[in-house]
Amino acid sequence: MQLDLSGRHALVCGASQGIGRASAVELAELGASVTLLARSADALKAATDALPRKHGQQHRWFAVDMTQTDALRDALADIVAAQPMEILINNTGGPPGGPAHSATAEAFEHAFRQHLLAGQTLVQALLPGMRASGYGRIVNVISTSVKEPIMGLGVSNTVRAAVAGWAKTLSGELAADGITVNNVLPGYTRTARLDEVLAGRVRSSGNSEDEVAKAMLATVPARRFGEASEVAAVIAFLCTPAAAYVNGVSIAVDGGRTRSLS
Repeated sequence: MQLDLSGRHALVCGASQGIGRASAVELAELGASVTLLARSADALKAATDALPRKHGQQHRWFAVDMTQTDALRDALADIVAAQPMEILINNTGGPPGGPAHSATAEAFEHAFRQHLLAGQTLVQALLPGMRASGYGRIVNVISTSVKEPIMGLGVSNTVRAAVAGWAKTLSGELAADGITVNNVLPGYTRTARLDEVLAGRVRSSGNSEDEVAKAMLATVPARRFGEASEVAAVIAFLCTPAAAYVNGVSIAVDGGRTRSLS
């Protein structure tokens, strides 16, 4: 199985922690040079310094807010000019919880900019390099809510579904250029996002965190929360030559929690 990513350059968003950081590690282990993107410069520097360099890779980082589309575009122009990228891990934190009916228009606009408009900016910046090399991998880290909406995450459910539709469209447009576009849908994974979800359910239910966690795990056949490294392993595989014919799919990494067949 061809899993070697030596000579490839990957951009990993949301890479200062959680699934993004774990994905950067997995890609570096496979030989890719990795550029890490997030908002926190100190956390990014620490994450970059800790990446494997056993293949002589050069890893970089840059701090930018993905909701600031113009700043993101400008930063990408300089980085891509220095070294084109063939791999994009489009990953960013989820919108705050709450029901859809009470969310403000501004909440939807902010989430749309953070997730879909930022993704479009990233793809447009990286696409010329992918086409020139005849190799491209775009992996969007979204949510199982694109298969089954999650109660209490109204804005997230809406915007994540929009990203899934955008990605499916791109997968058909770019496949002939040797570029695949896929989505990974994490389930309950031990990250800061899970802590937010737990805290929200504790507030809304009045139950203890232990009671809330047990109720959540009762819906997971594996009966445990996932680890960021387990999601990252699937992300990294989709970036390899071995996954060249996997395109336009949304893969749940959730211990079997999602019940839908499609």
